[in-house]
Amino acid sequence: MDALHAVRARGITKCFGDVVALDQVDLEVTRGHIHGLVGPNGAGKTTLLGLLLGLAVADSGRLEILGTPVERALAGPDGVAGFVDGPGLYPSLTARQNLTALAALRGQDARTAGVDDVLDQVGLTDVADDRARGFSLGMRQRLGLAAVLLVRPRLLVLDEPSNGLDPAGKRHVHGVLTRLAADGTTVVLSSHRMDDLEALCSEVTILATGRVVFSGPLNGLAAVSRELDYRVRTSDPRAARRLAAGTAGIRTVDDPGVRQDAEFLVVRARVPALDELVVKLVRSGIAVRELAPVVSPLEAAFLALTEQRSDGRSVAGERDHAGAPGERPGAATARTGQRDDATARTERQEAGR
Repeated sequence: MDALHAVRARGITKCFGDVVALDQVDLEVTRGHIHGLVGPNGAGKTTLLGLLLGLAVADSGRLEILGTPVERALAGPDGVAGFVDGPGLYPSLTARQNLTALAALRGQDARTAGVDDVLDQVGLTDVADDRARGFSLGMRQRLGLAAVLLVRPRLLVLDEPSNGLDPAGKRHVHGVLTRLAADGTTVVLSSHRMDDLEALCSEVTILATGRVVFSGPLNGLAAVSRELDYRVRTSDPRAARRLAAGTAGIRTVDDPGVRQDAEFLVVRARVPALDELVVKLVRSGIAVRELAPVVSPLEAAFLALTEQRSDGRSVAGERDHAGAPGERPGAATARTGQRDDATARTERQEAGR
């Protein structure tokens, strides 16, 4: 049993016919950490999450979850919960009734299951008795998170949990995930929002065309990133521009939307050259009021790494699992006894064990 990692994958390959969704994927997720999955559409993120939830099986490779080897069956170990492609909800039931029904399926009543507590955690107490059909996308996402919290998972797997969240909803979800990780729960989530991943994740895996192009600590991406554009706001923009022009490794970025005497300038540089510029500014008596990347380091690394892998291969990892080879239709819905009748033309996939 691996006491360090909640997930260990070696050489995982998954195909749908002639399409390679995952190609020799290696993955390690440290217990008690929030691990982000990033990649373009079709990179294989949802397919990989589905494997972790037991919604599909790999064609080859080895997968170990919570110390238990995953066999060639549509099942996963106890302690894993989450959803892909959005949570399945009864639209005609209220938020509280949805959670109560889920608790009943697990042989619990609402009080002992902690229904009111999880509603409070995700910020839905005020709408607990409203029907789910009237919920916004962000509210449905939060209700889905409340549903998996009932399971008290040791591994939580979430597909785009920040979709549709307003600032208040985002604060609730971030707070819940941070507390879970602090209490020892491992979280694996996918997102297209780089700011969310940077705020939440200590580890990140970048997928491109079904392959891992980076996996490790978030700060390890600094070595991958090339030059970045930085916005520099100073007390003397004209003098700052002159100093930047005379600093090796610094290039001023001409932005047609910014006047030459604007309050800030944009420079392109690596970190060492940027440090030298800051020293020069301070020594010249010029106050540095703001220094920030125009594009986050994670996004810059993401673009650099995924562009390198864009070689035109026929790979798709974001396809719907319903009807995929080797899968039981509606597997996740069957596990929770829920189905989203408002979107009955597709099978929502959710797991909570």
